[in-house]
Amino acid sequence: MAFNIKKRGRLTYYYGGDHPTLSALVTEQLDQGDLKIYFAGLTGGHSAKGVLNRDELVRMEPAIEVELVFRSWEAWLQEAEICDSISKIDFIEVHAFGAQPKDVNPLVEPLLFQEEQQRIYKAYSEAYSNFFRDHMPDTGVPSRFTVHVMDFPDKAASYEFYSVGLYQPALHRA
Repeated sequence: MAFNIKKRGRLTYYYGGDHPTLSALVTEQLDQGDLKIYFAGLTGGHSAKGVLNRDELVRMEPAIEVELVFRSWEAWLQEAEICDSISKIDFIEVHAFGAQPKDVNPLVEPLLFQEEQQRIYKAYSEAYSNFFRDHMPDTGVPSRFTVHVMDFPDKAASYEFYSVGLYQPALHRA
């Protein structure tokens, strides 16, 4: 499905539907054809079955979740015909909210809950770092990478992301 597009001065809004609540992307036209891009938040989750001194349970897997978010943003960039790859975006800020562990009750197993929190903190940090290293080696890394681990009203969600990036076409001309 193609985006609806609304231009207003230096801003362009890319959204779906006739009466949207928010835009997937908002671009701000800068000098020399550069675009500052505001990426809408994505909330969702991917889980993998694992074992933590129990039978099967569901655990957050940031290495998978982080890649899913960046690939979704990449698809939006392609759909909006801004650029063909997320690797052409210089991210300025990324705000990420990871959910508290969903598979361990902090009242019943406080130590196990704390261990799972620490696993999630480390896994998100590694996932971000690895994504930039493996898929965006020519760009810098964001100056602000806010990560919060919290509980969400949506009990199925394990993350929410939003970000701001810069597309500089002159850097990608042959």
